[in-house]
Amino acid sequence: MNHYITKSIPHAKPKVDFVERPWGSFKQYAFNQDCTVSLMTVKPGQRLSLQSHTGRAELWIVLDDGALVQVGDTIRAHKAGDEIWIAANEKHRLSCVTDQPVRVLEVAFGNWQQADIVRYEDDFKRPEQGE
Repeated sequence: MNHYITKSIPHAKPKVDFVERPWGSFKQYAFNQDCTVSLMTVKPGQRLSLQSHTGRAELWIVLDDGALVQVGDTIRAHKAGDEIWIAANEKHRLSCVTDQPVRVLEVAFGNWQQADIVRYEDDFKRPEQGE
């Protein structure tokens, strides 16, 4: 299974820098690091498959209230601003439990590819592995 690992995958959440400026501040999530950034939008009442990845770890930054996130066996409601670290090979799922879409910014460390997905449950009957 680990043949999808072609780039370094951190074991823990990388350092997030907090930078203050006269106009306010910003957080820097992947300062000069090799990563893939995706903006996920989940429709009301929908959810991703319960899945894991051999080739990447993910940092999810919740942008909207109403995200229900499973990491391992723990399921927690999250609100805008929450950050969730998902280690490589960790089962995880994102659900939208409000009447408005939920957006999560995903910063993936490692080799982002659909082929490394392992699905344990899927509402759309997609294959257990891959896209």
